[in-house]
Amino acid sequence: MFEMNVNPRTAGRRLRAPAAIVAVAALLGVAACGESPEAAAAKAITVVGSSTVYPFAKKVAEDFVAANPDIGVPRIESTGSADGIAAFCAGMGTSTPDIVNSSRRMTRAEFDRCTSSGVDQIIEFEIGLDGIVFASAANRGIDIKLTRSNVYRALAEMPYGKPQTAQTWADVDPSLPTLPITVYGPPASSGTRDALLNLVLQPACRENGAMAALEQSDPEQFKRNCHALRSDRAFSNQGEQDDLVARRVGGNPEAIGVLGFSYLASNSTILKPLPLDGVLPTRETITDGSYKATRPLYVYVKKANLANTPGLAQLLDQWSRSWGDNGPLAKLGLVTLPADRQAKSAAAIKNATTLTADQLVAE
Repeated sequence: MFEMNVNPRTAGRRLRAPAAIVAVAALLGVAACGESPEAAAAKAITVVGSSTVYPFAKKVAEDFVAANPDIGVPRIESTGSADGIAAFCAGMGTSTPDIVNSSRRMTRAEFDRCTSSGVDQIIEFEIGLDGIVFASAANRGIDIKLTRSNVYRALAEMPYGKPQTAQTWADVDPSLPTLPITVYGPPASSGTRDALLNLVLQPACRENGAMAALEQSDPEQFKRNCHALRSDRAFSNQGEQDDLVARRVGGNPEAIGVLGFSYLASNSTILKPLPLDGVLPTRETITDGSYKATRPLYVYVKKANLANTPGLAQLLDQWSRSWGDNGPLAKLGLVTLPADRQAKSAAAIKNATTLTADQLVAE
């Protein structure tokens, strides 16, 4: 029903009457009587951002359309969290998105860029939890005991400040297989990549006393050593397409994929999860935090557009009715929030609560 456009250069551009969207609008009969499909498309809610959140946003939009047949079909683009936030923060008006989905929280610097562009009232709410999953081919894929430490030593550009030389997993740790390091993962624009760096590589690097001290004495050098991925063939960027990561890994018995938990759940016939620090990613371990590579997922909305974009308030209400334990998003693989955090998100939607700078982490 919804077009998935993964070209970041189109992020935030409200193109006039794209053929796929117009065809959907005509098929569903959502254009108002006497109004062209092109005019209806121009008024449509526009959503950009995370490829991890994309399947959930698509389902919410489908249910929204079914419940509100007289409102235009939302236009959703999978651009990655960083590019999506950049498009969202570019300004107000119909050429910029109403909503950005993100698989990480907005940073203080991004919020400041929003504010400087006139996007000064932003509603933030969490929709659920996700895990950064390491997976291999289901039937004959590599079995490996990953830890945050050996992932860091295998994938960092400058592990502990030294040039990256590891070519096989055994080069990282003699107890690991003598197989080439072949990892398929997300691009720099992806919140999943940010989470890999923030939740896996950086904590492992920080366990080294010299690196921990460097974080205080030379933050830029710390970032180069602890927060940068190698750029050779050992780590292959697959773009904002988690399904492509799943297919590539499913067809390569020596490869490991880095992707969101929901994509593991939806590709269980071709992928198997690998434990991290001895813990497998499951709904239970993600919820209780015992799986350490766990993150919340977010939606950001321009408050002013609630009055300007037809159906936007109803779409947000659809979100709040979709993320429960037995809701449609859980069936797609979303790990539901604890009840108190669900209630907080619902209240943010109901009250149009706006985000403040002091709630965010400075870069």
